[in-house]
Amino acid sequence: MDVLFRNRKWLAVAVLIGIMAVLAGCGQSGQTTTTADLQTGNFWEKNVVYWFALMLDTFAGWFGGSYGLSILVLTIIVRTLILPLTLKQYKSSKAMQALQPEMKKIREKYKDNPQKQQEETMKLFQQHQVNPLAGCLPLLIQMPIFIALYNAIYGNPEIRTHTFLWLELGSKDPYYILPLLAAITTYVQTKMMPQTPNNPMQSIMFIFPVLIFVMAMNFPAALPLYWVFSNLYTIIQNYFLYVRSSDKGKSKEAPAK
Repeated sequence: MDVLFRNRKWLAVAVLIGIMAVLAGCGQSGQTTTTADLQTGNFWEKNVVYWFALMLDTFAGWFGGSYGLSILVLTIIVRTLILPLTLKQYKSSKAMQALQPEMKKIREKYKDNPQKQQEETMKLFQQHQVNPLAGCLPLLIQMPIFIALYNAIYGNPEIRTHTFLWLELGSKDPYYILPLLAAITTYVQTKMMPQTPNNPMQSIMFIFPVLIFVMAMNFPAALPLYWVFSNLYTIIQNYFLYVRSSDKGKSKEAPAK
């Protein structure tokens, strides 16, 4: 099992680091343009960034020009659209928990043969149609959205100069409150996930808050604001998927007095 994930368990961390590098190099040096101008840009700008910028403009119009609330609406829409992937992740997590006794037997039986242990573990996963890396999917899906939002902010002067609460959305949070909230909410949603032994995502998920904090410190406030909204959505979602369902399961198992 350990051999299986030795080269893969840092996948999500590598993705985040890669995103940091990409975003650090794709700022437009304060270039001022409009949402309409994106239609004359490259393929990415015309077919992806433009639509995100248009949605942000439209939603802001619903709330008297508030781009902070516009990002909230966009977050809810995006997270709801990827909800099927999240439910798939939830089912995979439950399946992994159910397979723990069998996985323990495999580890004990082939403790001196890591390669055989890996082969038998993979067979077990295939037999029960379990993907141990399914937890990465929602994160990976959100990364292009994160980059598109970044481009939309730099491509729209109204977003860059808009003030929401204490934040100027196109600038870094001067008080580091938002980066701290992004890190804390990332940690909370991680802790709400079921504690599955030998889950490759278990160890790396605790590195995310640190990476998110570093990212949030260096990017325009609109980006960590999106991340905080997304994390709050996940916390509510995890409450119903994991915490509440777990409490119901315990109450059913409790012997009648």
